[in-house]
Amino acid sequence: MAAADGTVDYLNEAGRRLIGLADTDALYSRPLASLVLLADDPALDGRFEREVLAGVLGGTPWRGDLGLRRHDAEGCVTGATILASCTVFPLRDRQGRVSGFGLVARDVAQARQAALRTQARVELGDRLRELDDPAEMARTAAEIMGRTLGVSRAGYGTIDAVRETITIERDWTLPGISSLAGTLRFREFGSYIEDLKRGETVVFADAETDPRTAAAALERIEARSLVNLPIVEQGHFVALFYLNNKQARAWSESELDFVREMAGRAREAIERRRAQHQLHRLADDLQRLVAQRTAERDRMWRLSSDVMLVVTLEGAIESVNPAWHSVLDWNETDLLGHNCAELIHPDDLPSTQAELGRLSTGRVTQHFENRYRHRDGSYRWLAWTAVPEGGRVHAVGRDVTEEKASAEARQLLEAQLRQAQKMEAVGQLSGGIAHDFNNLLTGITGSLELLGTRLSQGRLQGVERYITAATGAAGRAASLTHRLLAFSRRQTLDPRPTNLNRLIGGMEELVRRTVGPTITVEVVQAGGLWITLCDPNQLENALLNLCINGRDAMPAGGRLTIETANSWLDERAARERDLPPGQYVSLSVSDTGVGMEPETASRAFDPFFTTKPLGQGTGLGLSMIYGFVRQSGGQVRIYSEIGQGTTMALYLPRHHADGAEESAEVAASPIPPAESGEAVLVVDDEPTVRMLVADVLEELGYRAIEAQDGASGLQVLQSGTRVDLLVTDVGLPGGMNGRQLADAARRERPDLKVLFITGYAENAVIGTGLLAPGMELLTKPFAMSTLGRRIRNMIEP
Repeated sequence: MAAADGTVDYLNEAGRRLIGLADTDALYSRPLASLVLLADDPALDGRFEREVLAGVLGGTPWRGDLGLRRHDAEGCVTGATILASCTVFPLRDRQGRVSGFGLVARDVAQARQAALRTQARVELGDRLRELDDPAEMARTAAEIMGRTLGVSRAGYGTIDAVRETITIERDWTLPGISSLAGTLRFREFGSYIEDLKRGETVVFADAETDPRTAAAALERIEARSLVNLPIVEQGHFVALFYLNNKQARAWSESELDFVREMAGRAREAIERRRAQHQLHRLADDLQRLVAQRTAERDRMWRLSSDVMLVVTLEGAIESVNPAWHSVLDWNETDLLGHNCAELIHPDDLPSTQAELGRLSTGRVTQHFENRYRHRDGSYRWLAWTAVPEGGRVHAVGRDVTEEKASAEARQLLEAQLRQAQKMEAVGQLSGGIAHDFNNLLTGITGSLELLGTRLSQGRLQGVERYITAATGAAGRAASLTHRLLAFSRRQTLDPRPTNLNRLIGGMEELVRRTVGPTITVEVVQAGGLWITLCDPNQLENALLNLCINGRDAMPAGGRLTIETANSWLDERAARERDLPPGQYVSLSVSDTGVGMEPETASRAFDPFFTTKPLGQGTGLGLSMIYGFVRQSGGQVRIYSEIGQGTTMALYLPRHHADGAEESAEVAASPIPPAESGEAVLVVDDEPTVRMLVADVLEELGYRAIEAQDGASGLQVLQSGTRVDLLVTDVGLPGGMNGRQLADAARRERPDLKVLFITGYAENAVIGTGLLAPGMELLTKPFAMSTLGRRIRNMIEP
């Protein structure tokens, strides 16, 4: 309550707590106008006395909102106000005259603040929905926060954390407060940038009392108190919401919660808008990419030199590109509505239908070849890639007719070069082999003559040694013959698990005879040598050629060393040899000859390159060896020094699979005799062989029927004579060879067993095919015991 002159003479306990006074005595005799402000005008300009007290003293009560000024513990005004709903009414004395006035105040600050903040949230949502620019959305949120909390300035800026600056495009301010638009350096205003970098909200009520601030600098920008809310993305300080107040201000926790809430709502809306922008950009990019890819596809469809095809899973043609005309001379109108089977070579239809079946299960065709008919009736080879999609097959076919022809020609040329290289080696061998055969024949004929003499004289003592000598010489001759036939025959690569030690052991005698007596051959075989997968015949070829090259490099004689080893190549060693790291079996041939210069060694594997005189070498040897080793997954390396010699090292991968090479040796067992009445027809134009075979058969209890050619043998078979097995030489005279005889015999007797005997290599008999069931092959020369076992096994398997 107050006297008529406006001085306070009473304040109850609730009023004291409301304005923060510890003692009411300090208020007495103070004018009420010093405690109260009109809520819509924070300036203390006398309006309360003029507009409120004057009317009340005139007898008219007043109702409205007033701002009650807060005090500190010492009773001094702090500058903060409390919004209150007030009634100011006159007090009358007993005569009814106005003697003073009373004021009843109810604190409505929290309710009003809650209402204002609710209104701010609604306004923020409405305005953010209308905005598209994320920066403008952030500035709008700052403005609404500033107006709601009644601060001097509010805004949003982007951060350069390295330079420690904030860039502000625009902010909101009260009238008379300057904008901070531009770029500011945080360090000019204090050290609190460190707190912001850590993502901490910075709040201070009075810059003059906060040690983190440069108060004078903040005073110049009218920011004595402030709130800074950092925006952190992926651990980086990127933006800032700020509230500045010109006067000192204590920020309540509810105000700070409101600032965080509004900033969070703004950030969520901004992120959604950015996501929308990103989606729109992605959609635009995707649409542009689809249009671009569609144009590229159409252009590729029109311009591609490869045929393109869309067919159903049944092969019905739905679409073709113009390349069909340039490749096969068919127009689109010729093909649509037809089935591709109408154009495919009949021999290729089963495989094509099988490939369509694979595609129908969702599998992709990476490479498939078949032949399509040209308009002129010829066929062209097409190599296809295809993918199934939506019940259709989209395929691209490349004309590989010329490539296949070139590949066939190349394979033929390679085969011719390989054979020429073999024949070059055979030529090198022929002189030494002829000498060896003459020696062996001398041993055989001499032993037989002496045996005949002893027998005619009745002197049987010691004749066994002549038989042993003749048999041993014949065996060595057979071994040489087998080696030459295997070495010289034409064949494609036939990789098999191979033991290099065993292969070298079987060739050692051949190598020694080839290089001659002036050269010492040393074989060093590694213990526990790994198995490798390669063509053993080609490896024999390679080894013999390397030995011949070594011999030629030592015209005055020397040492030739053949060595095997297990080699485990690490990353560095493998890189030096141009091989993947891993386990290899090495075969090296070293000579102590003249050696090679680096330039010569670098060209050693070039086809037709040779250092030998004209007519003494084709230059194919090393190039063919290199090709064989590379085809086998290995590598060849040359190590040579002038005057010191040369080492040729072959590295072949270790073979880990089961079924490693096993010895073909079989323990000897007794020869089973014939059963009663079994007959064997023997057809051979060589009387000696025919006689020996027949004698062996009769010794074993068979009835032997002899024929000297195919015609006479066929007569026997066409008669009613019992024949359990046909034994025939392959190379028969008279127009019918052994194979033709066997085929004719099978027509007469379909179940007849046939044993071919031949002095040629195996491929000369069976070619590139296989022997039919019930047919077997035995190469000459052979032991009679081997013949007996083979016949028994065939007649009674």
